[in-house]
Amino acid sequence: MADGRPGFGAGEYRRRWAALQARMAEAGEDALLLTGPADVFYLTGFLTRFWESPARPWFIVLPATGDPVAVIPEIGTHLMGQCHVGEVRTWPAPDPVDDGIGLLTETLAALVPERGRIGLPMGLETSLRMPLADYRRLTAALAPRAFSDATDTVQRVREIKSELEITAIRETCTLAARAFDAVPAIVAAERTLDAIFRSFQGALLEAGADWVSYTAGGAGPGGYGDVISPALPVPVRRGDVLMLDTGAVKNGYFCDFDRNFSIGPPDDDTRRAQTALYEATEVALNRLRPGMTARDAHRLLTCALSERGATPGGGRLGHGLGITLTEWPSFTDRDTTLLHENMVLTLEPSVEIAPGRILVHEEDIVLRADGPELLTERAPFDLPEIEI
Repeated sequence: MADGRPGFGAGEYRRRWAALQARMAEAGEDALLLTGPADVFYLTGFLTRFWESPARPWFIVLPATGDPVAVIPEIGTHLMGQCHVGEVRTWPAPDPVDDGIGLLTETLAALVPERGRIGLPMGLETSLRMPLADYRRLTAALAPRAFSDATDTVQRVREIKSELEITAIRETCTLAARAFDAVPAIVAAERTLDAIFRSFQGALLEAGADWVSYTAGGAGPGGYGDVISPALPVPVRRGDVLMLDTGAVKNGYFCDFDRNFSIGPPDDDTRRAQTALYEATEVALNRLRPGMTARDAHRLLTCALSERGATPGGGRLGHGLGITLTEWPSFTDRDTTLLHENMVLTLEPSVEIAPGRILVHEEDIVLRADGPELLTERAPFDLPEIEI
């Protein structure tokens, strides 16, 4: 915050605007309209939990040249005024008759030629954070200006992280590692899964997280059934594998990695699964390079698991990471997204030990020219054991 404003300083945001405007020029877009929390934060440094309230829409317009224009509810005037943006235009929201659409229409009409194009992300991993009826009003009022899909414009810029962003993600990973170090003591004190989850979130906050948007995991004999169910008030027992997965946030940037713990000594099947997961991750750490695709990363992991006698889990085996918990691409056999230097990614292989019994292993990396650089402290080869 060299200039006293939120975020990384004006130079970083001007770099982002210029990169987006270059992509806009290639796509023939005269302005970019963004409505979601991550995109607004990316352009301006506007960081707030107020997005939890669905009562008000927020708009950022990036013209073909020049600074972004914020069209926002009055309640955001002070915070947005401290951020990296040009003009800030406001209305008294929420307004059941015209909740910013008139002001947004005026703004876009002044910035976009009558036959121009307005880019709006419309594809996978995007959402429109405004009422559909208002969007229809907006497009009708601005006609013959056309709205086009700007998913590629935004994603190709956001997916390449600056060194400032990489440092921020590494910091979040580091504080989460401190919370994972506290897990044995938490388990000894709490014993039930829901209490362990709550105390783990507390440990993340004590370690320095601004908030904990995501905590998941599971526990069960020799493995667990899934990694998305809420924690129930059931005891963890000797022979269980406990997994905790966190998406803690620091300065707007996520970590996303898990750690597994054996309650007492693990059985042989679990040991073999752990070995396969660790070694498959090592294969990806050694071989993944820019120029490969998300599909190639998936193939590396699945082949490494199969070669070790493990059954690869279904679904994706890694993904992008940054200002949202998960970003594109997805490591599946269908995703042909090209991997580039300075993408931040997760390696998340999983194995099915038996029906209804899985093990998942996850690390966070940045992809450098010569291969992955770990942002997380590498998990141990053997499952850590907790005695209760």
